[in-house]
Amino acid sequence: MPEFMIAFNDEWVSEHTMDQLRTKRDASLAVLDEMKAAGIFLYSNGGIDASTAIFSVEADNGEPVFTDGPYVETKEHLGGFCVIDVPDEAAARYWAGRLAVALDWPQEVHRFPEMFSWE
Repeated sequence: MPEFMIAFNDEWVSEHTMDQLRTKRDASLAVLDEMKAAGIFLYSNGGIDASTAIFSVEADNGEPVFTDGPYVETKEHLGGFCVIDVPDEAAARYWAGRLAVALDWPQEVHRFPEMFSWE
C-alpha cells in the first residue's frame, strides 16, 4: 500500500495555552489510536520546531561538513507528522481530515513515491 505523511508546520499553529495544547494532544492521540487499531499507523512525532535542530550537514568534496548553526533562514519549520500506510488517496484524506479536526490546524499530505530500481 502507498505510504503518506500527514504533517504541519509550526507557523500554521496559533498561540495556545498549555491546557489547550493538552486537549488537542489528547484528541490527536485518540485519532492515532484509531489508526493503530485500523493497522495503518507507521510512525508519528511532534513538538518539532527550530529549537529542536541540533546540526546541519552538507557534502564538500565528498566529505560531510557538520554545522552547529546558524541554520538556513526559513519562515517555516516542521511541527509534527504522522506516517500512514493506506490503500489510496481517499483513505489518506480521511485520516488527514480527522487530524485537522482534532488539532484544529492545517495539515499537509505528501505521498511517498514508490521505491524505484537503480538497475
